[in-house]
Amino acid sequence: MYQKLNTTSLQPPFINPHSLTVTPKSDLDLAKMNILFLLLSSIICTFSTAYCQSIRGNLYGQTDQIIKLEGFHGLQIYPISNTTIDKNGYFSLPYTPSHYGVGFLQIGREKPFLVILSGEDVEITGEALSLIESINITKGQENKWFEQYAKEHPKREQALHAWNFLEKIYASDPLFSNHHTPAQQIQIEKQRIKNEDAAFLNALPKDSYMKWFLPTRKLVSNVSTIAQYRAEEIPATISAFRSMDYTDERLYKSGLFKEAIENHFWLLENCGKPIDSAFIEMQTSIDSMMVHLIHHEKILNEVTNYLFDLLERHSLFQASEYLALKVLNETSCTLDSDLAKQLESYRAMKKGNVAPEIHFENHYYWNGSKQTAFNNLESLKKPYTVIIFGTSNCPKCTEDLPLLRQLHQKWRKWGVEIVYISLDTDKSTFEKTATSNPFLTYCDYKKWDSPIVKNYFVFGTPTIFLLNAQREILLRPHSIKQMDAWVDWFLIQGNK
Repeated sequence: MYQKLNTTSLQPPFINPHSLTVTPKSDLDLAKMNILFLLLSSIICTFSTAYCQSIRGNLYGQTDQIIKLEGFHGLQIYPISNTTIDKNGYFSLPYTPSHYGVGFLQIGREKPFLVILSGEDVEITGEALSLIESINITKGQENKWFEQYAKEHPKREQALHAWNFLEKIYASDPLFSNHHTPAQQIQIEKQRIKNEDAAFLNALPKDSYMKWFLPTRKLVSNVSTIAQYRAEEIPATISAFRSMDYTDERLYKSGLFKEAIENHFWLLENCGKPIDSAFIEMQTSIDSMMVHLIHHEKILNEVTNYLFDLLERHSLFQASEYLALKVLNETSCTLDSDLAKQLESYRAMKKGNVAPEIHFENHYYWNGSKQTAFNNLESLKKPYTVIIFGTSNCPKCTEDLPLLRQLHQKWRKWGVEIVYISLDTDKSTFEKTATSNPFLTYCDYKKWDSPIVKNYFVFGTPTIFLLNAQREILLRPHSIKQMDAWVDWFLIQGNK
């Protein structure tokens, strides 16, 4: 897949208080400055106590190493502070209320160590971040709750998985199915484990970050287990995802933002329903996400851009088309220009619409040589035309070309003409490919600025359209193989 790229970076603002200097002009000014300094010092101390916290600790096995504190901002990660662990293993990293949420400590390329930035001072001790069993949180109640739950919840999940396995044996195996008492005890123990987990979460203070974070993290992280082993929980899990507010600052700063989107739609794709039913479920989920997103322009752009790409990568094109039309037709937010154009391709080039005419200026290549017999698509006079946009820089395109050359005669026999539009800019590179193709191959060397590319709203290669003789869009094939399956099913089988 070759696409136009649009990259952005996130850098939090930084103010250096040591850059502020004042020079007194007289003794009176000096006296005033002393009073001002005392007042300012008092204010700074109060501000520091109330609004600036730190992650402190001792990592006696990682002396003289740089330790970083970083935070999450939607799909992005950004630096908060860093320092060097001293020769005795001590370090201190400040953070402010603007970083409220979840952060992580990082040393080199070691696995990150999550910390809760909830407005409290945190202290940790241990040998090394990579030796998680050596780490102990000595200060910071929210982090202590997180540490406790992170240790206990996986054990409960393992136990539940084991009891579920035994429950199935006692229900289906004749050797055990007559023994009702053990089966009842299994049910009791499963419920006890669930109650214990719920009791821990219910006991958390309502205003604590953990009260929101732990159930959300549990929801996001348990998706694969539920899909594989606890299918009865799938409807409730999907419902919980649909009630999620992606504009909630707690989610945006939690490090769960990306995984919540991915795992939600992974579960819909793998919930065991037929693909048509799964697409309907995805449409419902997209509708629920938009309830809050349409009022928050920045996050709408961020979520839509990521989800659209996710659906395209998973070949869930029906869902990506629905998302595109939903955002374009039902929101008043301003979309990023590249995203808007990409979504617009689904509205302008959806099935049933008439595709723009393509004019072949000068010459094109056919059967290895230059040709000028056809001026446009209409002059091809074939029942069907499959238009493929590709480029030499696209690995998938170069991988598909041998198969396309092989299928050319078969498709042409059943009335399907191939028109390959190249986005190459180098003439020799284009001609090397074009002279090997038995089908019509054309290039105007303008790449993304090509009128053809713009008219067809092409933002990546390969992009494929199947048109009928009236240039109506019949299909937007995901691949050459899907296009070949269409020929086999609708043309060859349909004419037998």
